Amino acid sequence: MSYAYLFKYIIIGDTGVGKSCLLLQFTDKRFQPVHDLTIGVEFGARMITIDNKPIKLQIWDTAGQESFRSITRSYYRGAAGALLVYDITRRETFNHLASWLEDARQHANANMTIMLIGNKSDLAHRRAVSTEEGEQFAKEHGLIFMEASAKTAQNVEEAFIKTAATIYKKIQDGVFDVSNEKSHHLSKLLAALYFPSEALILKSYGIKVGYGGIPGSSGGRDGASAQAGGCCG
Repeated sequence: MSYAYLFKYIIIGDTGVGKSCLLLQFTDKRFQPVHDLTIGVEFGARMITIDNKPIKLQIWDTAGQESFRSITRSYYRGAAGALLVYDITRRETFNHLASWLEDARQHANANMTIMLIGNKSDLAHRRAVSTEEGEQFAKEHGLIFMEASAKTAQNVEEAFIKTAATIYKKIQDGVFDVSNEKSHHLSKLLAALYFPSEALILKSYGIKVGYGGIPGSSGGRDGASAQAGGCCG
């Protein structure tokens, strides 16, 4: 199945906040209450439609444990969007957001779209972080904000799609120059050959142009798999 664009996402946040559950709900439309912790990185993908264009989301679900932090950092590079997740019933996961955000700002491209998600809204009776606190944190750091529930699917679809719509708008507004993607890749290759030290700082936008993305683009075709590993990493 062809796509106009492919956007790479990364899901980050403390262990146990429901990152893998959000991914599984989005790709498979199911909730898995019994799960193993994510080890390293897991993957899922799904096709959506923005502005009548097919967009493929390639989503990397990362482990929240500190011991895997170095692996997670390597996935920031070349990500167009990030879902930064905390658990509304565990204040410590909210308190750690600044650390996760610092990592994202340091290792990702400056124009990466970040969606802040307060997960487990179905457990509002056990709430430890108010909606207003989440909104305020997002406002202070220039993030999109939404509370969601991987269990009931509330706002899960909306979170992934709103992030994609924001990335798509940045393409339309010229924030991401994808009109000359092939030349961009060629320049990176030449830089790697002749200026290896400088090539290290050249970062992909996490956006791939497919068939129909840009007029005259040869593009590529790719299947739309929908798979993910265990839940709630």
